[in-house]
Amino acid sequence: MTLKNRIDSFKNLGRRLQEYPDIKDNKSASVLREAARMSELENPWFTQEQISKALNSIGESMQGRKIDNWLKIYFKRIEDVVNPKTVGLVMAGNIPAVGFHDFLCVLISGNVMVGKLSSQDRYLLPAISDVLTENNEEWKSFIFWTTGKLTSFDSIIATGSDNSARYFEYYFRRHAHIIRKNRNGVAILTGNETSDELQGIADDIMSYFGLGCRNVSKIFLPENYDFTRLVETLNIFSHYSQHNKYRNNYEFRKSCFQLSNTPFIDSGILLLTPGTKPDSPVAVLNFEFYSSISDVISRIEEETGLIQCIVCNFDIPIPHIPPGMTQKPELWEYPDGIDTMDFLLSNISM
Repeated sequence: MTLKNRIDSFKNLGRRLQEYPDIKDNKSASVLREAARMSELENPWFTQEQISKALNSIGESMQGRKIDNWLKIYFKRIEDVVNPKTVGLVMAGNIPAVGFHDFLCVLISGNVMVGKLSSQDRYLLPAISDVLTENNEEWKSFIFWTTGKLTSFDSIIATGSDNSARYFEYYFRRHAHIIRKNRNGVAILTGNETSDELQGIADDIMSYFGLGCRNVSKIFLPENYDFTRLVETLNIFSHYSQHNKYRNNYEFRKSCFQLSNTPFIDSGILLLTPGTKPDSPVAVLNFEFYSSISDVISRIEEETGLIQCIVCNFDIPIPHIPPGMTQKPELWEYPDGIDTMDFLLSNISM
């Protein structure tokens, strides 16, 4: 399959996902809706709201000009691929279709993908690949799914927890690999955020119930910060209180804080508590006060290996994104800062 055909296929897929659930193509709509229905039945964290948000975000990231801008630095290397290899993908299942970017990178680089699906997300990615192959049947010889053990592959990309990463490091030690561990997002607030920026930060915290590695799980605040506006803004997610699993986590953490005399601020939907760690449990947000931005930068640089992305509305000397964009990553914003395309093209395809 030519590079142009691969690119055109994903641009077409992007348009369809951006339209979900109101896709004009009835067959694609039916395939994706059924996968969404089955996903929610099997994994209650995957509500229709969250699935639609994930698919729309993927579709938006694959707008034609974005794909072209992303790939332009790789064009010559991709065109030179003459010996496609098989790349194994071990998918995570924390948010809907979270492994899509690796799926995209392997296929658009001209290689064959064999994907091990998470037990938490068995339907969405195969449905997306069905939509892709519907548009171009040549993809059928490049895409293979399994829920069992990966056995035949030339290279591997595996995403999981810190515990599973230790197993991956050992098991895949003889193969070229990317192994991803737990990471979280952090935000730096000044107290001068606009209403739109606060809504964006609330979305960065609460999207997908806070389960994504790009979700903000800790905020840095200036001393004497007034929480009123932030707490009020978080109420746009008050409907989460109707979700059994989220509500159970919220009530459990609140009880633990009360029994242990841990200080916290109760927004009614999220518990904000002082904490130095960048990670926090579901329904909890850690916060830490700062006296200077330079102190925050130093802290973040010390914990780079634990942080996926940094949110702030002003310029700082380290990579960062504006509020509201953590769950809308661009194609060139690679997980853990590791260039997946460069890995694929340097290690296995040439």
